[in-house]
Amino acid sequence: MNQYPTALVLALLLGTATAGAPPNAAAVPGPAASDTSTALAVEALERGAHPLRTVEPQGDTSDLRPLDRMIGDARAVGIGEATHSSHDFFALKRRIFRHLVAEKGFRTFALEASWSTGLRLDDYVLHGKGDPRRIMSDEFQRDYLWWNNTDYLRLIEWMRAYNVRHPHDPVRFMGDDIGWTGPEVYDAVTDYVARTHPGLNARFDGLYRGLRPTVATGKYMDHYLDMPYAERKEMADRTGRALRLLTRQSPGADRAAFERAVQNATAIDQTARQYAFDFDDPAQLAAGMRYRDRAMAANVVRWQQRTGTKVLLSAHDAHVAYQTQDPAHYPRMQGAFLRESLGPAYVSVGLSFDQGSFNATGPDGAIRRRTLGPAGRGSNERTLDRVRYRDYAVDLRTVGSPARAWLAAARPTRSIGTEYPDGPHDVALGRSYDILIHLHHIEAARLLNDKGSARLGTQHR
Repeated sequence: MNQYPTALVLALLLGTATAGAPPNAAAVPGPAASDTSTALAVEALERGAHPLRTVEPQGDTSDLRPLDRMIGDARAVGIGEATHSSHDFFALKRRIFRHLVAEKGFRTFALEASWSTGLRLDDYVLHGKGDPRRIMSDEFQRDYLWWNNTDYLRLIEWMRAYNVRHPHDPVRFMGDDIGWTGPEVYDAVTDYVARTHPGLNARFDGLYRGLRPTVATGKYMDHYLDMPYAERKEMADRTGRALRLLTRQSPGADRAAFERAVQNATAIDQTARQYAFDFDDPAQLAAGMRYRDRAMAANVVRWQQRTGTKVLLSAHDAHVAYQTQDPAHYPRMQGAFLRESLGPAYVSVGLSFDQGSFNATGPDGAIRRRTLGPAGRGSNERTLDRVRYRDYAVDLRTVGSPARAWLAAARPTRSIGTEYPDGPHDVALGRSYDILIHLHHIEAARLLNDKGSARLGTQHR
């Protein structure tokens, strides 16, 4: 029996939950800023700020040209979100992606969703295969349900329409997360083995025994986590053996097919290993969180290098950041691993807001619309909202003094996962992100459905 409830462990593994950690536990906060120093910081931020016309994708995008200069020659840009279910964050990402496709040659939208989910959606945007509503309903269950919203549906439909017009220069969709691997990925690996190394069929059937999903996404994830630790560990041992067996084979004449099979076997192994930690041990739970962020970063890097495309990565503020907000549970974040792999070719963009609404679960697991008023005194958002622009972007790397010192100090910041109440958490903005986009007001996203997920259990984020 796990020390933590299944819902909480899934929230930690697939979200940014804190397992009951006290708020503001991520960093030692700096000294309280005086009214005078804060006013001077606001003035410096204003000098570097560039106003945004809108978050909505339609119309002129000339207001995003300063963002082009901030991004520079980056090959991967991580854009965060201060909540997991607000329309304005999702719409802004749609707008920025469309602009970067047109102006900066970006061609991949990467989402904090599983690899197999990304394959199904990529098949749709490339070839029109399947119904995006059905794919999203099938895949975005349990802790991924927040992505089943009207904004992402519109993004995916736009990507498909773009590819119809540009069949020889398509945009792509990829999932970098590891919480679920669908049955079609298992089938892709075993079909490849049957075609190229039929003598290994029986071995792969045995190694993948009991792993290929036969139930819905959410039910499978719950069932997997309810298994005893020893059983989960044994399953990960088998997926690792399958991956090593495959990589030892000759790629033959079709190296591309071999590499796809290895990537799919890697995704299977990543999911099994994600659940192969002892969640009764807090140190092991933290190791599982580190493993997830490292794997997500590796998947983005591998995709970028294999496809040669520039990538916009959509994830929570905490994941795209360089510094962790909660070191006890999240020792190192995806943004730090991406910077380690890509250097300055990775750029991190944090999103913040002063007031507005979002969807989240509560202690009873029910999904509700939450509304927050203006940010409190002493918070990062309170100062950010004093800048004269309602919505704006600012390059934190080039802002002048005294804002630079203000940005280096950790202060209470809204960083809301899938459950509320949550935080605030102490964040040093200048140490966490290269660029910040601040929105004055946000509205909750419109969820398409909450299939299998209307009640997610206690303490879920």
